[in-house]
Amino acid sequence: MGFSFHETIIPAGAELNLWYKHHLEAVYCVAGNGKILDKATGETHEITDGTLYALDKHDQHTLYGGTEDMRLICAFNPPVTGREVHDEDGAYLPDAGE
Repeated sequence: MGFSFHETIIPAGAELNLWYKHHLEAVYCVAGNGKILDKATGETHEITDGTLYALDKHDQHTLYGGTEDMRLICAFNPPVTGREVHDEDGAYLPDAGE
């Protein structure tokens, strides 16, 4: 279908440096709280239940877990298969099986 759909749990207090330089991602928070830092602009945005955000420019970002685990529903294009591993930049390399 051209995308994959995932549930991701960000633990409370976590700090994850991520960069999907090969994927676009849309994320919907269905529980918990946290925030996201856009490394290009320095802007930080709060994430709570009901927040939707898109990483449509292959955005380098840091996700911060808040006071409780954050439950995110994520769609990736191209699809993520589950075999990817974050590289030294925090990015997923394209799946070798694609």
